[in-house]
Amino acid sequence: MKNLVSTLSMAVLATLPLGVGAQELPDALLQATRQAVAANPDVQERWHVFTAAETDQDQARAGYRPSVDLTAGVGREKRKSPGVPSNSYTRSGVEASLTQMLYDGWFTPNEVERLGHARVTRYFELLDTMEETSLEVVRAYSDVLRYRRLVELAKANYVEHRLLHDQISERVKAGVSRGVDFEQATGRLALAESNLLTEASNLHDVTARYLRIIGVQPDPQLPPLEARHLASGVPADSEAAIKAALSENYQLKASIANILSRTTEVDSQKAGYRPRLDLRARQGVFRNLDGVDGRSREGVVELVLSYNLYRGGADDARLRGAAEELNRSKDLREKACRDARQTLAIAWNDVQRLREQLAYLDQHQLSTEKSREAYRQQFDIGQRTLLDLLDTENEYFEARRAYVNAIHDQVIAQARSLASMGQLLKTLGVVREELPTVSDLGRDENEYKADPETMCPPETPTMLKVDKEALLAEAMKSGRGR
Repeated sequence: MKNLVSTLSMAVLATLPLGVGAQELPDALLQATRQAVAANPDVQERWHVFTAAETDQDQARAGYRPSVDLTAGVGREKRKSPGVPSNSYTRSGVEASLTQMLYDGWFTPNEVERLGHARVTRYFELLDTMEETSLEVVRAYSDVLRYRRLVELAKANYVEHRLLHDQISERVKAGVSRGVDFEQATGRLALAESNLLTEASNLHDVTARYLRIIGVQPDPQLPPLEARHLASGVPADSEAAIKAALSENYQLKASIANILSRTTEVDSQKAGYRPRLDLRARQGVFRNLDGVDGRSREGVVELVLSYNLYRGGADDARLRGAAEELNRSKDLREKACRDARQTLAIAWNDVQRLREQLAYLDQHQLSTEKSREAYRQQFDIGQRTLLDLLDTENEYFEARRAYVNAIHDQVIAQARSLASMGQLLKTLGVVREELPTVSDLGRDENEYKADPETMCPPETPTMLKVDKEALLAEAMKSGRGR
């Protein structure tokens, strides 16, 4: 894996200065992200769409340049006029012509401008795909770590239930325990075996997803990815996070660039209502031209004005279609705005909630572990039933699972927050080497930023804060605490 990653990295990638806190990021995660950004099919597809957009603009620029044509022909011609004997002869000739557009109703400049904005749209869509892919890398990396740990917990849970099952079996044979105890132990052992199979299946599935996204199998020993690795990139204030998301979200920027492209398309379609002026020059050499025996030469330089009076309603239809596409692009911008706000609001809330929840889950697993040991000792001296012991054993297993899941959910929530703000790749310090900037495309990036005053206000749902002391006081007042 390392040889393949380093080869790809040297070919198409460069590592930027690492983001804040990124110096501690696991090298295996950075390698996986570099490889995905370089070779993931989704990223590659968007890359080729972006590079193709440059050729579209080059095609439009060709309208500024002259068109040069060479025409040659030979044929048999028969001429018959009143009072003149019919005449058949072979005619041939070669003609070179040059046509230079002088005015086309501003169609060409508008098309160049439109396709320039379209190219920027494809650029931001590429960046958005790269952010989403890096998020999937973090998710896959964290999930592999998660389910490897959950498999280990399931193995330990199975061992505990198997040992307890064998102990109860011996006690039943010795007449110390009842048969129903053995049935309870057998049922819980079957559940532990099922849990182990489930976690093993989940590990297989997330490993397959890792292989799909990154292209290689995960290392047998993946370094841990913890919340502290990404915590510094997530704003502490929800309003600041939303503003950052609306300012840097690539999908929203792409939608704004698309509006500018569609606006210019409306202008370019108006060219059908305007005249066209061309400069034409041609030079030809002919034999037997117009029935005159011998070699002739003809040269013409002319200005040609053409003005369409009726095209069957095609111009009106194209203009209406362009106007509808402009309206559609505005709706897509509003959708991108709402999607960005929702994604960031949920992810940011998950980060805060899980940070607080982890303390309670940790306390739960510690308390359950102590209860489990106490119940085991009391069961050995007959003060606890087998059902009590089996229940606390299962609660201990579920408490540990919940804590492990919360740890990895928090990491993924941080990555989701950073990706929605367009900051995940920057935090990881990974970028494609040949990727240009907006200024390299001849554009000002400020053109494509959302203005909160006119569009996409940074509104967020109010986080529900539970006053636990007030809840308790209300319960005491109602008499429930007596």
